[in-house]
Amino acid sequence: MQLNHYSKKFKSKTFPITLVCDNVISAPNIGGLFRAADAFGVEQIIFCGNEIPMGRKMTKASRSTENTVKYIDNADITQTLIELKESNYQIIALEITSTSTAITNFRFKENTPIALIIGAENFGVSDNVLKISDEIYHIEMFGKNSSMNVVQAASIALYEMTKQFS
Repeated sequence: MQLNHYSKKFKSKTFPITLVCDNVISAPNIGGLFRAADAFGVEQIIFCGNEIPMGRKMTKASRSTENTVKYIDNADITQTLIELKESNYQIIALEITSTSTAITNFRFKENTPIALIIGAENFGVSDNVLKISDEIYHIEMFGKNSSMNVVQAASIALYEMTKQFS
């Protein structure tokens, strides 16, 4: 028998993970990120950029999870990451680069909170953010495409990270 929202067998948990969005501006993607953050027990989301749409399209995609996941709007991603570093966060960017490592090789530092940076729909994580990052991880893909939707990528990374915490 298929379970519903009221008969699920999962225990609620919150992991020391902050999802940092580098200019993610698509309302459906923002809604999807709220759902993923809720599903994977993310502590909070920080939206960095100038145009963060929080309207009807976002709430339709989020299925009300914007009411349960803590979030902050902060236009300046550089300052945000500096503050997170000063608070002892491990800064991890999710991006394909010449020096990135497969996310399946990710090993979190015990007792260290994580800031996972995901990039804009068209441009990915910006170069200045990559320079600030402690680590850069990518998702191995085996088709012809070299990118995927930001919500799909964040979900895969969050799954890989939270399974180590569990």
